[in-house]
Amino acid sequence: MAERENEIRKGSDRWKAAIGNISEMATNLDSVHKLLIKKAVYVDQDTFAKASLTSEQSRTIKVLDERVEGLESELDAAITGAARARSEKRQAEAAQKAAELRVVEITKELENTTKVFELHMEELRAKHEEIGKRDREIELLQAIVQTLRGKQSL
Repeated sequence: MAERENEIRKGSDRWKAAIGNISEMATNLDSVHKLLIKKAVYVDQDTFAKASLTSEQSRTIKVLDERVEGLESELDAAITGAARARSEKRQAEAAQKAAELRVVEITKELENTTKVFELHMEELRAKHEEIGKRDREIELLQAIVQTLRGKQSL
């Protein structure tokens, strides 16, 4: 029940505010009417039509000017973006060239390291063969020594 009374009170307050607004608008309208009567310039229908057309054209020109300014701003932004993109592209290309040069350098280093490694491997094989030869010579000498010892003990 209290809710219903509250809603009625709110509705009543709204109506009072609306009536107050209408009264204020009526007062403002009277003021405008009095101002127009005092300051109004009366013109014939043709002059009014021309003035209206001129006013409409002026508003259209203003809207078009604003649109042109907006499009110029968009164009400037697009030009700036394109310049930035070109600059980034040049930087990326320079970075790519530097990376390609680095790849070439690393490849040469790897090839040189491979050649050095192959030379070391050949040297190691030669040393290994020499050691194998000496091992056989040592074994031969040991066999000769044992043979000579065996003859001496007889």
